[in-house]
Amino acid sequence: MYVKICGLSEPEHVAAAVEAGADAIGFVMTRSPRQVTPERAAELAAAVPDHVLTVGVFRGESPETVRAAALVSGVRGIQLHGKHPHGDFTALKDLGHTLIRAVDVKADLRCGAYDEDLLIVDAPHPGSGEPWDWSAVRGHPSGHWILAGGLAPSNVAEAIAAAEPWGVDVSSGVELAPGVKDSDLIRRFITAARP
Repeated sequence: MYVKICGLSEPEHVAAAVEAGADAIGFVMTRSPRQVTPERAAELAAAVPDHVLTVGVFRGESPETVRAAALVSGVRGIQLHGKHPHGDFTALKDLGHTLIRAVDVKADLRCGAYDEDLLIVDAPHPGSGEPWDWSAVRGHPSGHWILAGGLAPSNVAEAIAAAEPWGVDVSSGVELAPGVKDSDLIRRFITAARP
C-alpha cells in the first residue's frame, strides 16, 4: 500500500514519516493552516532520501507560480488540487516531476486523464477531515489512485477494505490540531495502512 503523509512543516515529523516507511511526503505551498514557503519546503525536503517522493501541493495557482515554487523547493512531485484544467498539467509536464491530480468524487476518476501520473480521490468536501462513504468509489477510479479524506490511524484499514485503492493519503488525521502533526500518529497511520 502506497502511503503519502501530507502537510508536513517540521523536521521531526518529516523524519518520523521517513523512518516509518512513507512513500511520499507532501509540503503544502498554497493557502492553508499547513502552508510552508518554497524555501521552507526546500529545507525540509533536503532531509528526505531519494526513494521517498517529495510533493509540493498547490490549489488554484497558475502553472507559472507552481513551476517557480517547485524549482525553489526542489520537490520531485507536484500535486494540483481542485479544478485545475488539463492545460495546467500539460504546462508542467516538461519539468519531469511526478504529477498528481487531486479531485473530489465528482471529477473524472481515470488516472492519466489529465496526463497526471497519480490520482488522489478526496472526499466530497475536500479538506474537511470528515470520513465519507469510501465504498462509493470502489471499482471506479482506474490506475494508480490514492484515497484521501477523513483517514486516520483508527479507520484507514476500514477505508482500504471499502475502496480498494492503490494508496492512501493523510493530513489532518495525523494532527493534534490544524497544522500540528504528531509523530506517533504518523507512525500509527503507516502501520495501520499496511497490516
